[in-house]
Amino acid sequence: MDKSKSLNLANLVQLCVTKKDLLAGKVLHAQLFRLRLFSDTFLSNHFIELYSKCDEIASAHIVFNNIPHKNIFSWNAILAAYCKTRNLQHACRLFLEMPQRNTVSLNTLISTMVRCGYERQALDTYNSMMLDGIKPSHITFATVFSACGTLLDVDCGRRNHGFVVKVGLESNIYVVNALLCMYAKCGLNVDALCVFRDIPEPNEVTFTTMIRGLAQTDQFKEALELFRLMLRKGVPVDSVSLSSILGVCAKGERDIGICHGLLCNAQGKQMHTLSIKLGFERDLHLCNSLLDMYAKIGDMDSAETVFVNLNEHSNVSWNIMIAGYGNRCNSEKAAEYLQRMQCDGYEPDDVTYINMLTACVKSGDVRTGRLIFDCMPCPNLASWNAILSVYNQIADHREAIELFRKMQFQCQHPDRTTLAIILSSCAELGLLAVGKEVHAASQKFGFYDDVYVASSLINLYSKCGKMELCEHVFSKLPELDIVCWNSMLAGFSINALEQDALSFFKQMRQLGFFPSEFSFATIVSSCAKLSSLFQGQLFHAQIIKDGFLDDIFVGSSLIEMYCKCGDVHGAKYFFDVMPSKNTVTWNEMIHGYAQNGNGRSALCLYNDMISSGEKPDDITFVAVLTACSHSSLVDEGLEIFNVMLPKFGVVPKLDHYTCIIDCLSRAGRFHEVEVFLDTMPCKDDAVVWEVVLSSCRIHANLTLAKRAAEELYRLDPQNSASYVLLANTYSSLGRWDDARVVRDMMSDKKVLKDPGYSRSAIVYLVIYTFHVTGEGHYAGARCCGKVCSFDCICHTEMELLLALRCVPAETLTPKSVMGKLCAVLNVNKRSVDRDSDVYRNLLSKLVQAKELLKEYVDREKKKREERAEPQKTN
Repeated sequence: MDKSKSLNLANLVQLCVTKKDLLAGKVLHAQLFRLRLFSDTFLSNHFIELYSKCDEIASAHIVFNNIPHKNIFSWNAILAAYCKTRNLQHACRLFLEMPQRNTVSLNTLISTMVRCGYERQALDTYNSMMLDGIKPSHITFATVFSACGTLLDVDCGRRNHGFVVKVGLESNIYVVNALLCMYAKCGLNVDALCVFRDIPEPNEVTFTTMIRGLAQTDQFKEALELFRLMLRKGVPVDSVSLSSILGVCAKGERDIGICHGLLCNAQGKQMHTLSIKLGFERDLHLCNSLLDMYAKIGDMDSAETVFVNLNEHSNVSWNIMIAGYGNRCNSEKAAEYLQRMQCDGYEPDDVTYINMLTACVKSGDVRTGRLIFDCMPCPNLASWNAILSVYNQIADHREAIELFRKMQFQCQHPDRTTLAIILSSCAELGLLAVGKEVHAASQKFGFYDDVYVASSLINLYSKCGKMELCEHVFSKLPELDIVCWNSMLAGFSINALEQDALSFFKQMRQLGFFPSEFSFATIVSSCAKLSSLFQGQLFHAQIIKDGFLDDIFVGSSLIEMYCKCGDVHGAKYFFDVMPSKNTVTWNEMIHGYAQNGNGRSALCLYNDMISSGEKPDDITFVAVLTACSHSSLVDEGLEIFNVMLPKFGVVPKLDHYTCIIDCLSRAGRFHEVEVFLDTMPCKDDAVVWEVVLSSCRIHANLTLAKRAAEELYRLDPQNSASYVLLANTYSSLGRWDDARVVRDMMSDKKVLKDPGYSRSAIVYLVIYTFHVTGEGHYAGARCCGKVCSFDCICHTEMELLLALRCVPAETLTPKSVMGKLCAVLNVNKRSVDRDSDVYRNLLSKLVQAKELLKEYVDREKKKREERAEPQKTN
């Protein structure tokens, strides 16, 4: 057969390749054998391509093996065949066996690697081939930039960007689009814009890539402006471009509300109109983008209109509608769409069930959510997390833990979200043993160094009072973040370890961690509990310096701190200058007035709150009723109590009843107190009866005092307050024998009275805690109690030694002193326990500091004596 006939046969084979006509191709292959042309390399290469296109890899391999003289095209054809089936193992082996390779070979292999998710291997292969001298093409660079974008490997991307400029491909639109996509994925919009401006004629792909990159970094206004530029330049707008800009409208409404001065809903409707004008109203992908946009901005009526006018639906369409109604807390409508979806023959997928579960979560419809979950044939991890979060949010923590056990029985491995939810449930219930089991499971599944899980563990152990376990978890983390530090600060605060919180906060700053709003709110709250105004003012100054003064929660903590330290005027001044206030802020200020006995001011502030349009909550009413109680504003308190439910919809709880009973009791209106006690829904509470008993002692109401004491004996037999208050009531009436009987009964039942205590700060360096023991202080002028604890908040060794000098030697231990010195010198305390050299170094510093201190004290003493001499002479 001459060359022209061979070429004609090759054209016929190529036609079969184009049409994927395997049967016709096999007929031609048989003709090839009949004409004894099976050894023709040119024709055999075409047949390899045919069988590859028709997914007949085995036949393609047979043809390849039968070629006596294989050329580079033969090798590339069989390599492409294996890459098409994503059989990377055979493809890589073939690539290594090739006697010679060219750019086509390289592009075929690395593009397949990128499609299969082996981006790093693709870059390694590319670098290896560059060393072998293979010249890259525009396809090569596009593939490399795609891999760099996925890996967020900016250095590699920029390196190859320079290479592109060097070989003169910087104007190739295919390469430029891939480069833009890479910069956009890495969040480098400045670099992307520089590349974009240098493109002489950007196409629709270029604009779409740039718009997506801007939207990814929340630059919605710029993305819309770029789309307008695209329209002005007359660049063709396709469905992909429109889908991208619709996504910008949806994200803009959710994240910033307004884009370029117009509501995103209006922008979205304009894009909807444009899509109809351009003839895309029947494009399913674009219509789904329209549905998604309307659903995310909450315009479900427009979404309904688009959905009804669709000629065909997909699972994506149904899922968007279900998710849209779920976000609007309309689980009934979401369930209706699920039912319609199934009636129309569409099979719900995992996304459908998750969207439906989310709808039930937001609507509080737990029953429907559980039914949907139970109907799922094989729930995936996202479904488990959704149903677990339902029970966690409604505080049904036991059911959440039971579901977690079922999840384990079904061999579904948890992720960090699952573990965080379950650890939160264990923390709320105080289930330390179960929490430890979950802790062990987290280590089993490889989450031993996950900061998200670690924060949940710290929360669990702190709420169970196990701060030593919190410190163990914290110390094992290879990398810390501010969330972990905040969890530890919250743990110290929960366990009334305010001094430890102060030391820990200082350590956090010394290690270079920048406090967050939560950090400052927690530490200021600790100062409030210590009534340490000086420390609170120091943190207030730091808050101003770090720029957190406008944060509403930090501001509320500062108001609480000033009020608890007795500086109500300072609190009110700060309250007045706050740029924005919420219910918590108002509550703190009202409660501050109540604590400091300024009931009239609290009432005025409460009225100002109502006038400002801020809705009071149950805590507001506790604060204002407490103010009325402490200031003898009985009638005002009753009036507020009576309008709670009808006017503001706040159902009175135990705390409100306690406040109003306290208010009436302090005023001696015991008849009304008894009416309240008999009618209130929650009588069996020790605090209520303790309030009544305390007022009975003041007003010498022995009858009601006996009743209150009996109730307290029943509800809380180990509470010393009931015995002490009743005994004091008898004593105030001169009935000493009865008082002694009560005291004896207290001793017989081995009820211990918690000793009172007070704190005192010495030169702002040491905070003493003095406990009442019934004995005098033996230290005299040094004002040190028999039992005293201290905590240093010093910044230098000299300050530490000055503080230690004020502390009695009997109360100091080497461990406590060493701990304080470690904090001052910024030394890891654990290294001191392990390293004797560090320990000796610290001791030497302590000795040197003590010697300096002794010299300083002697010098000051001598100066005082010298100043006193002339006075004596006179």
